[in-house]
Amino acid sequence: MGVNKSKSAFRSIAEVTEDLGIAPHVLRFWETKFTQIKPMKTKSSRRYYRPDDVELLALIKELLYNRRYTIEGVQKLFKNRTLKDILGTEIQKDFFEEDEPETPASNEPLIAAVQNAVNSLNEVKSELLALANA
Repeated sequence: MGVNKSKSAFRSIAEVTEDLGIAPHVLRFWETKFTQIKPMKTKSSRRYYRPDDVELLALIKELLYNRRYTIEGVQKLFKNRTLKDILGTEIQKDFFEEDEPETPASNEPLIAAVQNAVNSLNEVKSELLALANA
């Protein structure tokens, strides 16, 4: 959108979908699939997304569209993890705080989650092979 907002400002669904290049119905669908996405809603059900929500949505888009994960695959990556664990940063508590300088986000939490998923899949594969050879 044309307005330059503070990094800590809430975003409307139109702003988020434009920034991410996805349709509003896709974003609403993701809200039903990922419990970590929790936009604020007004009495009239208008959604407003925190910067942390937008960052999580960008990660979900990356995993689904670029890394070719399935919805179920991303859900497994996120299972039993907090938003802080997923994003690897402290989530926003007060959107009126001063903006902090941007620091590069670490991929370590995502890499660890992917490695855990690979290890789990390898264990299941081994069990299935053992059963098939029995």
